[in-house]
Amino acid sequence: MVRLRHIEFVVIVVLIAALSGGAGATVASYVRPHAVEAAGAPVAAPAPAGARSPFVAAVARVRPAVVNISTVETVQNPLGGQAVPFFGLPGGPIQQKAIGSGVIVSRDGYILTNAHVVDGAQQLTVTLLDGRTFKGRVVGSDTTTDLAVVKIPATSLPVAPLGDSSTLQPGDWAIAIGNPYGLNFTVTVGVISAMGRTLPNGPEETFIQTDAPINPGNSGGPLVDTDGRVIGVNSAKFENAQGIGFSIPINTAKGIMSQLIASGRVVRPYLGVYLQPLTPDLAAELNLPPDTKGALVAEVASGSPAAAAGLQRGDVIIQAGGQHTPDPSTLVTYIHGQKVGSKVTLLVLRQGRTVNETVTLGETPASSSS
Repeated sequence: MVRLRHIEFVVIVVLIAALSGGAGATVASYVRPHAVEAAGAPVAAPAPAGARSPFVAAVARVRPAVVNISTVETVQNPLGGQAVPFFGLPGGPIQQKAIGSGVIVSRDGYILTNAHVVDGAQQLTVTLLDGRTFKGRVVGSDTTTDLAVVKIPATSLPVAPLGDSSTLQPGDWAIAIGNPYGLNFTVTVGVISAMGRTLPNGPEETFIQTDAPINPGNSGGPLVDTDGRVIGVNSAKFENAQGIGFSIPINTAKGIMSQLIASGRVVRPYLGVYLQPLTPDLAAELNLPPDTKGALVAEVASGSPAAAAGLQRGDVIIQAGGQHTPDPSTLVTYIHGQKVGSKVTLLVLRQGRTVNETVTLGETPASSSS
């Protein structure tokens, strides 16, 4: 089974020097990112006339707004308390360093990145393309979507233009910009491989799949179209796979980012059902045609808006607000796009009948279903 992992860049170097004649060994354990570009590095110039690649102009438009994010987190010593004296190391926690990426979304210093890039960080340093560095603070973090917003004390910054991920199609060009393995401000190119991907053991939100190379350190960096507009936030990859990376659609990120900047937290609308795909076998058990498309209600949470509206286990939701919901991820995306308190009419298949149920969405509890 392929295991999903978040993109993280942590390098631990352990040097063990063993001396002959029974002398004790010495171990130095530390974490160190690659050095950032020298201060005063030039900002990318506009693309020259007659450039042979459409990517040159796109990169020139957005690259100045891409940043390097380095963090320091205090963690437990991986060698354990008893191993430390044996190897000659000092006891106690150690500092772990990591590198990620981000993109500037406002001239006064708001930066969009991944939650896993900044979560747990006691120190956070942001380095711009021109070499300037700033201490950053986390404004808000949302682990459900793996998005976070960082603020730096700066003004008149270059800002990345944001695109529209709803218009993307498989085969569209995609450009990933970030700091893979500490190689700062690297550009890679590929295509959109698929839209609406859900990940095993991942969040309910759907992702953009791309074959533009995404590696450790790219987390939080932008996925860009050929017009230089940000269409996604690079987030994850399949371990040991080639050409399979995932980005959070920018349309999802826009709403999350706005809430994090406004209040430091995300308020999600809540329906209160546990969903599963409607397979042909399950459709047969429910006396439905095998090609029926919808989101099957596996369970209704007690006291939820869905329960109050009369939704039942075994219901198949085929439309929400007049939009077709052929699978659970489509329904979840629709619900998350609404506001708390909104009334949503669901078209439901129930025991051979088609019924309408109107649900007033609540606020998602700390730990809940959709």
